[in-house]
Amino acid sequence: MTIRHYLETRYTAATTECYLREIAAFMGNYPAAATATFTDVTGYIRQLRQRYTNPQTLNRIVSAIKVYYDYLCYSGQRQDHPAKSIRLHDQRSRDIQLQELFTPQELEGLLGKTERYKALYSRNKVLMGLLVYQGLRVQEIAQIYVTDVDLDNGNIYIKSTPNTNSRTLTLKAPQIMVLHTYLHQDRPELLQGKESATLLIGKGSQPMPAEDVSKYVIRSFRNYYPGRVVTTQTIRQSVIANLLTQGHDISVVQQFAGHKYPSSTERYKQNEVEVLRAAIDQYHPMK
Repeated sequence: MTIRHYLETRYTAATTECYLREIAAFMGNYPAAATATFTDVTGYIRQLRQRYTNPQTLNRIVSAIKVYYDYLCYSGQRQDHPAKSIRLHDQRSRDIQLQELFTPQELEGLLGKTERYKALYSRNKVLMGLLVYQGLRVQEIAQIYVTDVDLDNGNIYIKSTPNTNSRTLTLKAPQIMVLHTYLHQDRPELLQGKESATLLIGKGSQPMPAEDVSKYVIRSFRNYYPGRVVTTQTIRQSVIANLLTQGHDISVVQQFAGHKYPSSTERYKQNEVEVLRAAIDQYHPMK
């Protein structure tokens, strides 16, 4: 079993690709990785601390390293796991950065972007609609099938992921016409005679993976709102926070977002003081 196959049977496509990149970097920077001892691995992590200050980055790299040794043990290439007991104690913030969020009007503004290629126009409108109106995660978008879309009843079925529950969400009126055009005209053109059950079609007439959804948003909306970064994550966070600000019950928002626990939704709740502070930080930063 290759390490890719090992990862694909245990993690989502996006996580698999992330781990493969980090493992390749680890092996490139440390050629003796396969025979490293506990002391060797901790020494490597100390070097990483000099390069990276973001706890989330460090934790991601360490997680990939541990998965690498999981694979070596699983495949019989090692009997011991030199990184198994390693735990980072860096505090990883789970706070939502209020100053990075977008208002409903700003989110709507993202839907007005023009496209250079006609065949991609409706596909990208569908993609952005799923982000702006349903607040989906990229992993959820990547696994939507054509059969999950019910235009007659105006809804879409979202499959579960390791982080979210399955649910059926209502489509907004502007989405229905765009989806109809995409499904009956532009999607067949993008497929070029090939067959696929996946809703979004990307390069080479293949299903559009989650990482390409993220790349499209970052590339397309760079400097769209000067001084602010538009990502799939900030869009989703904004959608959820706006629903709570508008007074929707937290249990309803939890179901909409697919959160497994109420505490996940609670993190998006903003009181008036927090909203004001975020606005001050964004438009009048104190130096």
